[in-house]
Amino acid sequence: MPTFLSRRRVRVILATAGALLLCALLALAIFPWGMLKGAAESRLTQRFGRPVTIGTMERVDPVGFATIVRLRDVRIPGPAWSAPRDLAKIGRIDVGFNALSLLLGRLSPHTIDISGAQINLVRTRDGRENWRQDKSADRQSGNSSLDRLTVANSRLRYDDAKQDRRFDMAFASDAGAGLRLQGSGTVRGAPVTLAARAPALSDRDGGRWPFEARITGEALSMHTRGTMAAPFDTDRMTLDVTARANDLKLIDAIIEAGLFQTQSVTLSAHVRREPTRWLIDRLDGRVGRSDLSGKLTVDKVDGRTKLSGTFVSRQLDFDDFASDEGLRRAAAKKRAIGPRVVPDTRVNLAKVGKTDGTISFRVGNIVSRQGPSSLKTLAGTLALDNRKLSVAPLTIGLSQGRITGSAVVDQSDGAPEPLVRLDLRLLDSSIPALGGGGGSVTGRVDARAVLAGRGSTIREAVGKSSGRIGVVARNGALPAEIAAALGFDAGRALLAGEKDRAALRCVVVGIALRGGRGTVGPFVIDTSQSRLDGAGTVTFPGETLAVRLTGAPKQDAVLRLPGSATLSGTISEPDVQVPKEVKSVGNVFKAIGRAITGKQGPTATDADCAALSARVLR
Repeated sequence: MPTFLSRRRVRVILATAGALLLCALLALAIFPWGMLKGAAESRLTQRFGRPVTIGTMERVDPVGFATIVRLRDVRIPGPAWSAPRDLAKIGRIDVGFNALSLLLGRLSPHTIDISGAQINLVRTRDGRENWRQDKSADRQSGNSSLDRLTVANSRLRYDDAKQDRRFDMAFASDAGAGLRLQGSGTVRGAPVTLAARAPALSDRDGGRWPFEARITGEALSMHTRGTMAAPFDTDRMTLDVTARANDLKLIDAIIEAGLFQTQSVTLSAHVRREPTRWLIDRLDGRVGRSDLSGKLTVDKVDGRTKLSGTFVSRQLDFDDFASDEGLRRAAAKKRAIGPRVVPDTRVNLAKVGKTDGTISFRVGNIVSRQGPSSLKTLAGTLALDNRKLSVAPLTIGLSQGRITGSAVVDQSDGAPEPLVRLDLRLLDSSIPALGGGGGSVTGRVDARAVLAGRGSTIREAVGKSSGRIGVVARNGALPAEIAAALGFDAGRALLAGEKDRAALRCVVVGIALRGGRGTVGPFVIDTSQSRLDGAGTVTFPGETLAVRLTGAPKQDAVLRLPGSATLSGTISEPDVQVPKEVKSVGNVFKAIGRAITGKQGPTATDADCAALSARVLR
C-alpha cells in the first residue's frame, strides 16, 4: 500500500510539473512582448549609456517560439554636446529570436530587419565622438549568433570636423545583394563618391567576411579589398589598399596616421590587422618623383603606440615632401631673408604623444629640382622614445665625401621647444664638390659641428645653441692672383698670369658658439704666397658675418697695401669690404714708397696647419 501511494504521488508530481511546464511554454509561445517595452528601453539605455526610447513595441508572429518583435520609432540620442542631433532614429526594427533561449537566461536574436534608419556620426574638432559609449555603458563582446541582417531605406551621415571630412551615404543589406553603402561627400574640401559592399550575414563562409570599399574623386581615390575573420570584426582582417591623391594629407584624412602635405602621391600596401597591432607587410609608393618601399609594424603596448619598420628609396627629392603652397612660402621666405645654410626643418615633437619606435631608412640617390645637389645618399636609424628622437648612426653621402654622426631631438621634459643636439662630421670632401662642381680653388675639406640648443626648427635651435664648429680645407691650389690678394699684395695680384697657381696649404676656421653667437678663432687662410688671419663673430640664425681680416705676403711684395678688410654679409653670400682709406690714392703712393725703400713690414710665416686642424676638428 505505501508503495502504491508513493508511486501515485510521484505521478501526480510529474503530471503537475509537466502541466506547469506546458503552461509556461504555452505562455511563452503567446506572450505579448509589447508589455516589456519599458524593460527593453531600460536594457538599451544600459547598453548605449543613453536614454533610449521606443515608440511602440509589439509581437508580429501569432503563436510560436520563433518570435518576431517589432519596434517602431526607436531613438538613440547623442551626448548632450551634440544636441539636437540624435545618434540614431530608426523607423522600424523587426527582431527575430527563439523564445526558448530565455530559459537559458539570455536573448539571442538570429534575424534583424531594419527600415528607415537615420544614423548621424559626429566628431568635433577637439576629437569628441558622439558614438563613443559613456563610461556607464554596458560594453559587450562583438560575438553574435546573428544569421540575417536586412536594412532598407536607411542613411548614414558622417561629419568629422577634426579631419575635415563629410559623407552622406545610403546603406542597405539583403541576402541577394549583400551589405552595401553608396554616397558622396568631401575630404578636406575635395569632392568624392563612396561605395562599399560585403556579403549579407547569411552568406558568410566559415566566418570569413570579404569586403570592398572605394573612394573616388579627382583629388583623391582609394580602393580597399580585404577579408575580416567575422562580420564587422575589424580587429582581425587582411587588406590590400591602393591610393592616389594630389597630396599625402588627403590620404591622411582617411587613415589618420599624422602625415604631412606633399606633392602628388600613389601608394599600394598589403596590410594585416591583429587585435593589438597593424602589420604593413608591403608598402610601395611614389611622391612626386621620389619612390618609397618598406614595411611597418604598429603595436599597441601599455597604452602606447610602438613602431618598427624599414624603408628604402631609390630616388628622393626633399621638395616632394612639401606641397606647392609650402614650396611657395619657403621660396618667399628665402627671397625675404636670403639663402641659409642651416635648414628650417621643423622638429617639434609636442604632438607626437604616446608614440615610440625604431625605423631604419636608406636613400640611394638624392636629387633636387633646384639643380645638381652635393647630397647623394642618406642612411640611418630613427629611434623615438617618449618624445626623444635619435637619429644614429646617420650617414649622408656627398658627391665627394660623407657626413656622419648623430642628431637628437629631446622633448621628453614636456618643454614647449625641444632640445636639439647635433654631433656631425664632414669627411674627405672637397671645395669643388661642396660648391656644386668646378671652380678655381681646390682642396680637401673636413668639418665638425657639436651643438645643443632649443628650437622648434633646426634653424631656431642652432640660433640659440652653444657648442663649436670647425672647418678645415687643405692640400689644394688656387689662382696666384687670389693668393697675392690675400696677402694685400696688389702689385703681384695685378701681374699674376691667368694660369699661374699657388698652393693652398690650409684654411682653418673655428667658431665657439654661446646662445647662437659665435666667436671666430682661429681664422687662417694659408697659401704658398700669403697668409690671411681673421677675428670676429658669426651670429645665428641669420648666419651674419662680422670678421676683420688682415693679410701679409710671405715674401717682399710688389705693391703691398697697408690696412685690413672686413668680411660681412652671410655665410651663403659673404661680402669682403675694403675700407676707402686702403684703396685711396694716398695709400697707394704710400705703398709705392715703401716698396721703393724696402720698408714693407714683416712677412708672414707658415701656419701650423696640422695643429690648427686638430684643434678645430676635435
